Amino acid sequence: MSSQLWDDVDFYFSSHLAPEDDALQAALRDSEVAGLPHISVTATQGKFLQLLAEIQGARTVLEIGTLGGYSTIWLARALPADGRLISLEYSAKHAEVATRNIARAGLERIAEVRVGPALESLPKLADENPAPFDLVFIDADKPNNPHYVEWALRLSRTGSLIVLDNVVRGGRVVDADSREPDIVGTREAIELIAAHPRLSGTAVQTVGSKGYDGFAVARVLG
Repeated sequence: MSSQLWDDVDFYFSSHLAPEDDALQAALRDSEVAGLPHISVTATQGKFLQLLAEIQGARTVLEIGTLGGYSTIWLARALPADGRLISLEYSAKHAEVATRNIARAGLERIAEVRVGPALESLPKLADENPAPFDLVFIDADKPNNPHYVEWALRLSRTGSLIVLDNVVRGGRVVDADSREPDIVGTREAIELIAAHPRLSGTAVQTVGSKGYDGFAVARVLG
C-alpha cells in the first residue's frame, strides 16, 4: 500500500467525519506562515482527541506540547463553558502563534498557554494544587516522555485518561538497542505504563497523511 493511498483515505475520513472550519484551517495556515514544523495532529486525530474528552466528560485537560494550538482547539471544544485547558509549550514563538489561534477560535477563556520547559512548568503547576485533570495529552519532546507520564499520573485522578502521541516512531520503537533519545524515551514511557500498578494502557499503530505512527492510551486506576 502506498502513502498516497493513506493520504486519500485520510482525506475521505476527514472530509466526512472531521471537516475543518475556518478557525482550524487558519490555525494550520498561520502555523505554516510562522515557520512552525509540520507536526500537528491530523484532523481525524484531532477529532479523536475531542471525542475522547467528550466521552470522558472532561472538564479539565492538560496538554504537554502546544505547537500552533491546532490540537488545543480540538480539545478545548470538548469542554464546557467553565472548563479549563492548560497547554505547556517550550517555544515562546510557538506559544504566541497558538495563543492567537486559540483566541480566533473563541476559546481564550477556556484554554491557556504557558511558556517554558514543561519539566519546569509542571512543578509550578502542581504547586497551584489544581483540580485533577480528566485528560492529559502528551505530544512534546520524546526523550522526556516517561517524565511526562509520571507527571500526568500525579496531576490526574482515578479514571483520568493519558494519551501519548507518536509512539511508533516509524517502527523504530521495537529497537531495544537504540540509543536515539526519542526511542529510548518512548520505550521507557511504554514500559512505565505496562509496569505501573495504577495504569492500564494499550497502543495503536496508525497509517495516514503523517505516515506510519501511533499513540498510546492509559487509564488511571484507583
